Amino acid sequence: MSVDTPRRIVLLRHAKADWPEVSDHDRPLADRGRKDAPVAGRKLADTGIEFDLALCSTAARTRETWKLAVQEMPHRPRTVYEERIYEASLGELIAVINETPDDVTDLLLIGHNPGMHALADALSGTSAGDAMARMTRSGFPTAAFAVVAFDGSWKNVEHGMDGTLVDYWTPHD
Repeated sequence: MSVDTPRRIVLLRHAKADWPEVSDHDRPLADRGRKDAPVAGRKLADTGIEFDLALCSTAARTRETWKLAVQEMPHRPRTVYEERIYEASLGELIAVINETPDDVTDLLLIGHNPGMHALADALSGTSAGDAMARMTRSGFPTAAFAVVAFDGSWKNVEHGMDGTLVDYWTPHD
């Protein structure tokens, strides 16, 4: 694939988590999260994007979100559980994305805030319609996702690139 290949990255924040007496990494989804995750999966399916690869944090709440969401999708992408996504800074998330093979056209990243919101902001130089305004207003709640389109290689993804925020969705708009 050429370096001018159109690509999309979808940033999905995990669904609402519970707060039991366990480590943060082991927190499961709350009842609302178990309801919202399949809805997010259906909305992801509605985008028509057939993901080549899903990178998912190893935290229990992200794994559970992905397990429920992917059941609603017509195509199950190859999934890699990546421990570096958990508690990742913006720079660490970009480093993970930069390692994506160029044969991947559409990438799904399932992670946490503040990273998902910061990443969507950092990669979106422009916005389709009111997607940026809606994302700014809502603050990237649980089970929300953003779709960013750009041309080029995953190796060239960086803060301030000129990607386009083409879609933004939250379960409780």
